[in-house]
Amino acid sequence: MGELRFGVHDIVNIRFAISPLWETVASLRAVADPGRHVVHLPWIRRALALRQDRGLTVRTAPLSALLLPLHDDGPAFLTPSPRCPLAEIEEELAILLATPAEEVRAGLGAACPVQPRSPFGRRIAEDPERALPELADAVHAWWLAAVKPHWPRIRAVLEADIAHRTRQLAEDGIQQVLGGLHPSLHWAGDRLVSPDLPAAGLDLGGAGITLTPSAFAGRFHLLPGHRSCPPGAVYPSRALGVLWERRESAGDGLARLLGRSRAQLLACTSSPTTTTQLAARTGLSLGAVSQHLAVLRDAGLVTSHRYRREVNYTVSDLGTALLQQT
Repeated sequence: MGELRFGVHDIVNIRFAISPLWETVASLRAVADPGRHVVHLPWIRRALALRQDRGLTVRTAPLSALLLPLHDDGPAFLTPSPRCPLAEIEEELAILLATPAEEVRAGLGAACPVQPRSPFGRRIAEDPERALPELADAVHAWWLAAVKPHWPRIRAVLEADIAHRTRQLAEDGIQQVLGGLHPSLHWAGDRLVSPDLPAAGLDLGGAGITLTPSAFAGRFHLLPGHRSCPPGAVYPSRALGVLWERRESAGDGLARLLGRSRAQLLACTSSPTTTTQLAARTGLSLGAVSQHLAVLRDAGLVTSHRYRREVNYTVSDLGTALLQQT
């Protein structure tokens, strides 16, 4: 059993972020172990087909060599704690490329102290500066092939989780937020306690922590801080059951009631979605999507929430009941 110890300044410095780098790395682990990621089977079937591409297998070999033989998260430097709320994959890969050689070697030693290293593992340990670009290219190749095509849908679910946690913070306080991130966690005094935390415990020292929802995390993960960046905590996102749900068409009865375009839009909001994403999925113009969503929202069939510059729309309980009846 381990713990995170919070001071006053740590509570003040709690923030949320989304990490495409973490999702990309964790998604490859999910493909290697589908039994632990049943909720992602629709996506895993597509990803397994991608793994049959010889060219992609070669390009992603450095990442597989570091990740797949291990029984934990892999070297700590591979998934640094995110620095900003909505980082792009290129920004996070730049941080990976800037990892000092001593951090690379320390991460490799901690991740596989007794296992024999792969040829790439030995090469990156001997010459991190030359091998890190190969690793970054491998991550980027898997991102482009397997994750980026689905990123708008994944990110919408993660953003909806953050919106829920921030509302919970306003209503119930930070203890409820932290204790509700995963069933293994509970709050005790000034400490967050979990078997997934380091047994020696960790004092945050006023730096705070970055909370990161994940589609592919099966448990609570602690990401060590690095170079003036606070530690991160990755936890499984809410509402993953709707992530790969397909409701592209609505019943004829609902189409006659609402109109075919509005019925189609309602069916596409089972996971949080922006107007741009809905326009791409339905073929409607942005103006038409906005007008139809305004009608659906006024009727109580969808809800909306803003996160920075984007507004996400989600089917309401009333809208869900209507969809289930048609």
